Amino acid sequence: MSTSKKKGWQTLRQEAGPGLRLFRVRYDDMRNPRNGQISRMVILEAADSVNVVPVTKDEDILFVRQYRFGIGDYTLELPGGIVDPGEEHRWAAERELREESGYTGGEWAYLGKIASNPVFMNNYIHHWEARGVELTAAQQLDEGEEVEVAPLSVEEARQRLLAGEFQHPHTVNALMLFFYKHQKTWP
Repeated sequence: MSTSKKKGWQTLRQEAGPGLRLFRVRYDDMRNPRNGQISRMVILEAADSVNVVPVTKDEDILFVRQYRFGIGDYTLELPGGIVDPGEEHRWAAERELREESGYTGGEWAYLGKIASNPVFMNNYIHHWEARGVELTAAQQLDEGEEVEVAPLSVEEARQRLLAGEFQHPHTVNALMLFFYKHQKTWP
């Protein structure tokens, strides 16, 4: 049996594109290993992000409802946001939870990470769980945010996940990791 190493895509040139509010555009001229053709790929460079599965002392999971401009509708999703330059993703998760919901504290555990959108983005989303969070402050929303806190029982969140009701893929992934981790403790 022969082992052959498949040749990968070759980057021939990179060119900076326009800087946008949340992203930097980069153009990569790439050679296709299958046919030798050169294609220009668009890459969105972005900071990593975080989200949190926050569970209150009453065993509710806190979600946030906010308007998402890409789909032109409101979504129900987990609190989260962008990791600031120089900030550890754990601290970003705590900050985002506090800013979006006013909840703090609890016992924190890392659930894992996933590529945000590997098709054309270079960043990751880090998922955290916080058990036993409590309301300790008012929301501290950015000027462009409108966020409503929406607690759901753990069972209702699980049922909505299984029914495909959550539209944000980062929320879906975090909840799947959360429920897999706790499959023996919650139905």
